[in-house]
Amino acid sequence: MGGLSIRIACVGKIKEAFFRDAVAEYVKRLGAYCKLTVTEVADEKTKEHASETEEQLVKEKEAKRILGVIKDTDYVVALAIEGKNPDSVTLAEHIERLAIQGNSTIVFVIGGSLGLHQSVLKRADELLSFSAMTFPHQLMRVILLEQLYRSFRIQNHEPYHK
Repeated sequence: MGGLSIRIACVGKIKEAFFRDAVAEYVKRLGAYCKLTVTEVADEKTKEHASETEEQLVKEKEAKRILGVIKDTDYVVALAIEGKNPDSVTLAEHIERLAIQGNSTIVFVIGGSLGLHQSVLKRADELLSFSAMTFPHQLMRVILLEQLYRSFRIQNHEPYHK
């Protein structure tokens, strides 16, 4: 399993120290299971009470940056509310299957505060949802990393918190 590369392509930087600490901890833990990188692209400032057109423009600019860090050979999983909503064991089995099928790099994409532009959703090989609820994108990064760590623990038959 050591040959698998996982990249998280995300919009914006993490501002709060407690989120940065959590991300750093999971990045460290995941190092035992895969090659993990986090690629942050700049977010766009969104003005208060932006129109639908202005919001689409923001998402489009962020999408260009995201798509710029994705290679043609990458297997892309976009986090989107309308995506599949697996449990932790199913996600672990799915990641393992993707690796066995020869997907050497899996890129998980987390959008900015407005979500992902249609162009990113179209490029994605699949859509993944963690909940019908909306989470701040900074917290979503921590949740994703925790679930990836849990996935590798499950795959390796190691204990994990249920």
